[in-house]
Amino acid sequence: MIMYEKYIGRNRDEFVTLEDLYRNYSVNCPDDFNFAYDVLDKLAEQKPDQLAMLWVGKDGEEKRITFGDMKRWSDKTANYFKSLGIKKGDFVLLVLKRSYLFWYAMLALHKIGAVAVQATHLLTAKDYVYRCQAASIKMAVITGDGDCTQHFDQAALECKTVQVKAVAGQKAAGEGWLDFEAGIEAASDEWQRPTGEEATKVTDVMITAFSSGTTGYPKMVSHDHSYPLGHIMTGVFWHRAEPGGLHFTISDTGWLKSLWGKLYGQWFAESAIFTYDFDSFKGADILEKLDKYRVTTFCCPPTMYRFMLNEDVSKYDLSALKHCCTAGEALNPEVYNQWKRATGLRIFEGFGQTETTLSCSTLYPWVQPRPGSMGLPTPGYDLVIADENGNEVDPGVTGEICIKAESMENKPWGLFMGYYQDETSTLKAWHDGLYHTGDTAYRDELGFLWYVSRNDDIIKSSGYRIGPFEVESALAEHPAVLESAVTGIPHPIRGFVVKATIVLSKGYEACDELVKELQDHVKKTTAPYKYPRVIEFVEELPKTISGKIRRVEIREKDTK
Repeated sequence: MIMYEKYIGRNRDEFVTLEDLYRNYSVNCPDDFNFAYDVLDKLAEQKPDQLAMLWVGKDGEEKRITFGDMKRWSDKTANYFKSLGIKKGDFVLLVLKRSYLFWYAMLALHKIGAVAVQATHLLTAKDYVYRCQAASIKMAVITGDGDCTQHFDQAALECKTVQVKAVAGQKAAGEGWLDFEAGIEAASDEWQRPTGEEATKVTDVMITAFSSGTTGYPKMVSHDHSYPLGHIMTGVFWHRAEPGGLHFTISDTGWLKSLWGKLYGQWFAESAIFTYDFDSFKGADILEKLDKYRVTTFCCPPTMYRFMLNEDVSKYDLSALKHCCTAGEALNPEVYNQWKRATGLRIFEGFGQTETTLSCSTLYPWVQPRPGSMGLPTPGYDLVIADENGNEVDPGVTGEICIKAESMENKPWGLFMGYYQDETSTLKAWHDGLYHTGDTAYRDELGFLWYVSRNDDIIKSSGYRIGPFEVESALAEHPAVLESAVTGIPHPIRGFVVKATIVLSKGYEACDELVKELQDHVKKTTAPYKYPRVIEFVEELPKTISGKIRRVEIREKDTK
């Protein structure tokens, strides 16, 4: 029996039709389900020598980590965390890029019942202050790469709740930093599943991730211990991961997408995970890894497929590759067709959010791709395209993608618990039996969903999700900026790029030097990938009668 069968009662390939899948797919979830114990540790017990992860460093170093190894190192890491005072319910910040240490730490926190908070290594001091204060972070584990520890130290005085900080990569980071690897190495590998008050329940908070927003700083999205079960559909059915296979999803662990393709669903399928710790994406480099390591299933954003297709794909042996997926932005039909000609493989699209798992998808062999469409509602998710009053609209009419969810006790597997300590935002998004995604789409005559736009103006650029508010907030700190509006404009490679429309303060004049100065300012003030690649100076911004900026008007002008 493959691990996932224990939770859904049958093998993936026993579902004969899509109707069978919709009608009979269900998940059995014990009250005390904990992925680290009930999946990882069981696999370590049953198949200790089976490969769980093939990790490759940017210098070519390789680590082959079995399920037995993963259990041992997560147990040691749990003991190390515990020795530092980390206990059930504590929030721990993980900024570890694509290091294998992320998996040790993540699973260890699951075992303790502490809450893992993922974050990107691109954060600046200001970003750390907000996240540590909002989540009451008790401990931070930061990569030794680049200036990450320096940025964190610049924020330290305002991060009052942080009691412990550890650095990975054996970096001499200075006073107060613990060596994370040395601490794990010295810890005991004897760990027992907690009982009584220290035991975890499936309804306990397991992870919290920061989403992007447009009217305020990022919200904290909380998921409980049932969240991994929502990814059975992601890894087993969409990615088509298989026992003994090697799955490669391109994602940094700073983003929740990494949990879609680099942990839960793939291990439910008993597939190994391929993790490549590269610094910058190069199409030829990724093609070489697909070839060399015989990757069997693969997922990346459409932008990355475009970069790979700029290379001579015929130079690489991709014969081991069986299935390809994409998400994050609409897939251009030309990219789909070029990839199919080059590899013989179709690309299967999907859609979801930080707040959900895979909520819309094309699932082989029951659904055939329609390039550019997100597919059909994923089994387990009841989606409606609704108007502003929550009423379902007719096919062809654009409306908001909403998910039927009556309550916390009656919601799809993988849907979030709510926004942490923010009941107002939770109730705004989740009311009257519907979770409002904020994304708009229309449904065609066959039931396929086609993405239109984001209600709250999120900019999706090269796989990043960028909220205008944080960029506008950074610009507002420069004396030349009176006010600004940040939008996305279409780009043939990146999908969208960030544009800032700026009203200058008195005494400043528009010039190329000021454009460069403002771009550099944003790069230093917030994560560099958010900087505006396009800047336009205007006399005034378009606004509503109530004074709200009409970003839609700017976007419409830019797309004419």
